Amino acid sequence: MAWVAAEGADPGDEAVLARALTEDRLLVTLDKDFGELVHVRGLGHAGIVRLHGFAVREQADRIEQLVEQYAAELAAGALIVATPNRVRIRAARG
Repeated sequence: MAWVAAEGADPGDEAVLARALTEDRLLVTLDKDFGELVHVRGLGHAGIVRLHGFAVREQADRIEQLVEQYAAELAAGALIVATPNRVRIRAARG
């Protein structure tokens, strides 16, 4: 696990996405900009989970649930957006 904020200055979304892909890491974020980078600009990734609308105390448990429940989709490069009431899965381009 790597936490970008703990590493100093923000390298920017493109650099974060590129590093996650290079290291074959799932990217977990609260930032909607990654969806644009992936689906509008076509940048590659190794799976993304975006949380929206969760209290901080709920986030870790929800991430764990999503990763377990959607492991196959994430391994195939899906982008998952989860809110407290809904989960949307956008399959990787293929």
